[in-house]
Amino acid sequence: MTHADAVVVGHGLAGLVAATELLAAGRHVVLVDQERPGDLGGQAWWSFGGLFLVDSPEQRRLRVRDSLEQAWEDWQATAAFDRPEDELPRAWARAYVEFAAGEKRSWLRQRGHRIFPVVGWAERRAVLGGPGNSVPRFHITWGTGPGIVESFAGEVEQAAFYGRLTVLHRHRVESVDTSGGVVAGVSGSVLAPDGGPRGSSSNRTPTGAFRIEAPTVLIATGGIGADHAAVRDLWPGRLGEPPARMLSGVPAFVDGSGLRAATRAGGAVINPDRMWHYTEGIANHSPVWPDHGIRILPGPSSLWLDATGRRLPGPLWPGFNTLDTLAELRRSQGGRPTAGHDHSWFILNRRIIGKEFALSGSEQNPDLTGRSVREVIGRARQDVPGPVQSFLDRGEDFVQARTVPELVAAMNALTGEDLLDAEAVAAVVRERDRGAGQPGADAQHDAVRSSRRFLGDRLVRTVVPHRLEDPAAGPLIAVRLRVLTRKTLGGLHTDLGSRVLDGSGRPVPGLYAAGEAAGFGGGGMHGYRALEGTFLGGCLFSGRAAGRQMAADLAD
Repeated sequence: MTHADAVVVGHGLAGLVAATELLAAGRHVVLVDQERPGDLGGQAWWSFGGLFLVDSPEQRRLRVRDSLEQAWEDWQATAAFDRPEDELPRAWARAYVEFAAGEKRSWLRQRGHRIFPVVGWAERRAVLGGPGNSVPRFHITWGTGPGIVESFAGEVEQAAFYGRLTVLHRHRVESVDTSGGVVAGVSGSVLAPDGGPRGSSSNRTPTGAFRIEAPTVLIATGGIGADHAAVRDLWPGRLGEPPARMLSGVPAFVDGSGLRAATRAGGAVINPDRMWHYTEGIANHSPVWPDHGIRILPGPSSLWLDATGRRLPGPLWPGFNTLDTLAELRRSQGGRPTAGHDHSWFILNRRIIGKEFALSGSEQNPDLTGRSVREVIGRARQDVPGPVQSFLDRGEDFVQARTVPELVAAMNALTGEDLLDAEAVAAVVRERDRGAGQPGADAQHDAVRSSRRFLGDRLVRTVVPHRLEDPAAGPLIAVRLRVLTRKTLGGLHTDLGSRVLDGSGRPVPGLYAAGEAAGFGGGGMHGYRALEGTFLGGCLFSGRAAGRQMAADLAD
């Protein structure tokens, strides 16, 4: 049996941050995870490394005016907190926005973290007072996901080398043990070794049992994104019908196991119906985990159609409102059987895909991940970046053609259903294209013009308005999009010290939660919707809070 001051369950970003805080307080930590040593960093390693910052030097250099109060107004309009149990999530949200406007950047910088100079504009606000970011706030880590993980993983690995921390990989926690209602440690199964590559599904073959005694336990195991059955069970009616088939934006280990162990120990989960899934998912041409999907981070110019060829209504344009777009696509509209199909379409051309398509994930951005200035400059000079061209060449969801009728024929052939009428799609394309040279004729084109007032968009993210069928803009392209599972927005109910609360709102002594398992703080600091760049940031903030609170409670 192993003894420790604290057990951290989950070696992702939130767990690593909490472990470093406990180490700084002189505590002995056991870090436990069911996966391999090569999976250190969890989901964060695979991420684009986007971080939500407020009034940053990067924003100011691009002439973006931002402030704490403006960001907080955007957050509240986006989260739409409306439940009695949102009291703590709202308090976490306010504290997090203050963190993002305050010490977050400098705290990370002290650990060697650096930021790419161009700020992105994710989840753009389309309507005054509506959901979304009123200004660009998406700051990309120089080094993407691995760059932010290494800021904490190195310290953990060094502590393990010197015996200040014990790492137990291939140990699956199945129980948070209690004695007299107080946490006493964890127990579970030792799993067989597995030599698979990072992110791939590992075996679940037990070879023995283990138990660790500790007065404090942190659950930092993520959500349920890889368990599609659980996602469908919790899918709320406000989002329409759940898809019959979804892509996975997270590895198979994001299975809800830590949440189940915590609830069996008395912890309460709140807001389980709040979730964050993307509508711009495409199948990975080189999958690592089951149903591996990649999210397109789109600029605003592509024409978005549902499975039957209906143009999505404004302001549901690419890059604007993830959750309302998801609901629109999953509900039948005007008697059309939209919800009976699990896909939608982008129609664009080579000029748009070259400038406006970014792909989420560290492995899809080798220039940024490898911190190569030369490759970043080379990407800007290419008509289509290499990773995007790979999907054009090898992706199962991409078709190209010279004319709209030829494109529609290829789209129908791809799905095996004649859902699209070439004349109807051509009419929608003409409607959209009228706005290319005539301001006021098409609201989406007007939104593109507005986006280009931001220097970052004009330089690297948004094309000059033009007709889709402009011969100089290259062949037409259609991209089949599917729902990509990603984040659990609800989670274990926690106070501002990351202590897990029971069903009556009282702390479960010795039990803590951070990251996605805690809804990134309080059991759901995002409310119904996220502003992007806030998931990694939520892991950083809640992991830090948890580690500091655990250290303080151990000192009492």
